[in-house]
Amino acid sequence: MLATIISLASGALGGNLAGSLLKGSSLGTLWNSVVGILGGGVGGTVLGMLSPAMGAAAASGGMDITSILGSVAGGAVGGGLGMTVVGLIKKAMG
Repeated sequence: MLATIISLASGALGGNLAGSLLKGSSLGTLWNSVVGILGGGVGGTVLGMLSPAMGAAAASGGMDITSILGSVAGGAVGGGLGMTVVGLIKKAMG
């Protein structure tokens, strides 16, 4: 549960960071956050599936620093990628 919350919060930060770096593709703070949260959830889930140690730690409720940093990284990267993809699609359609 804690890993999911960390991934979602990191996703929001990653989405806003990507939005600030890609000015032409930014969706605004609110939508950068929303898309980042969704991407962070997906990124954290995928990272949990790819890393058995992180998945086991998150499932057992025991979070060490490695699991926390992995959740932050997975969420931020997922949020940034999600916002970039959605932003570029929006830009191409407009």
